[in-house]
Amino acid sequence: MKIIVAIKQVPARDSQLRIASSGKWIEESDLSYEINEPDAYALEAGLQLKEKHGGEVVALCAGPARAASTIREALAKGADRAIHIEEEMGEFDPLSAAQLLAAAVKSENADLILTGLQSDDLGYGQTGVILAELIGVPHATIVMQVEKTASGIRVKRELEDGWFQHVDMPLPALLTIQSGISKLRYATLMGIKKAKTKEVRRVTAESLSVAKEASGVTFERIYLPERSKHTQLFDGSPREAAAKLVEKLKFEARVI
Repeated sequence: MKIIVAIKQVPARDSQLRIASSGKWIEESDLSYEINEPDAYALEAGLQLKEKHGGEVVALCAGPARAASTIREALAKGADRAIHIEEEMGEFDPLSAAQLLAAAVKSENADLILTGLQSDDLGYGQTGVILAELIGVPHATIVMQVEKTASGIRVKRELEDGWFQHVDMPLPALLTIQSGISKLRYATLMGIKKAKTKEVRRVTAESLSVAKEASGVTFERIYLPERSKHTQLFDGSPREAAAKLVEKLKFEARVI
């Protein structure tokens, strides 16, 4: 079973974010980076399937040279090899990013492609499903559990209000994995040593014959949330005022 896991390098969650002088993005020079959390769970799901059913796990990452550290982490945790698309991804929207990933996986003939549900930095939640459409395979999103069956796979999807959906799917397929579905493993010392000898195939958009097009998404302004205070008085009886207050706290302030 060949499993490709798409991973992304994002700013670390504890990084101190500053707005760049352009006002259109954050200052990246003093950031530290880590693997996107939902992608870490996708990698764990892929490794568990490999341990149960055999095969290989291929880490796929699009990003600049610094993304090599995230790729090494995936290899140290158990991925067998990796594909690094060496590109600055700031110019790529979800469609163009998916086109880049699709070109990279075209020759792999994978049985299963896993991605995180969304990225921690931009949070579009679109790249995985667009990728599935581009390569022509069925997909399922917000996946909580994956089981191999005689005819393909059976997945458990998270719906609203505590409901779940079980879906039988043929292979090949693509799944976007929900965070928190399992306990993430740490890279062992032996895994870190082995990662140094594992294959990392480096490609570019040019070598994949993917033309760089103008992004369909542009940022006009990045700014910190503006805080303001105001007082609101509720008319009516105490019961009516209390009901209005609860409604405000629940649907506007979202604190209850």
